Amino acid sequence: MKGDMPAFNCVLLCYDGTREGQHALADGARLARDLRAQVHVLSVVNNFAWTQGADITSAMLASIASDSIRSVLTEGLEKLAAQGIHATGHLAIGDPLDQIPFLARDLNVDLIIVGHHRTSRLARWWGGRTDGLLLDRVSCSVLVTMGPEADSNTKTDSETASPVEHS
Repeated sequence: MKGDMPAFNCVLLCYDGTREGQHALADGARLARDLRAQVHVLSVVNNFAWTQGADITSAMLASIASDSIRSVLTEGLEKLAAQGIHATGHLAIGDPLDQIPFLARDLNVDLIIVGHHRTSRLARWWGGRTDGLLLDRVSCSVLVTMGPEADSNTKTDSETASPVEHS
């Protein structure tokens, strides 16, 4: 029934320039256009490496990373504009798993769209990823886009694949 489907009037597209981020942006653009939703794009500079020790080198790296992610955000906004979608860009510094829910609450979004980064069980363990962490931190719907695998010979363990991972 159409009345049972929630209205997605405000959409947050999480874009990091990766292949998975490209798929999230493309899928999100199509959906936002069909829904005539207000669109926000978020790009996040993960500052984990710089919080370990504040020195002049890490400050320079943070500045370079910030400039890089700013250009990624601009690229995402330009791709949407080329499709006739007006979007508002947001740049955040911090852990994406903190920044995405924060902005989603602040903007009162109805839907967050993220790309899924496939990783092995070892990489997920090594990186300390926790399955479902983003889902546990938000109160709106989340759409996880799945682009084609980069290498069809690469096998992933679907039983251990995290439903939401974003870097």
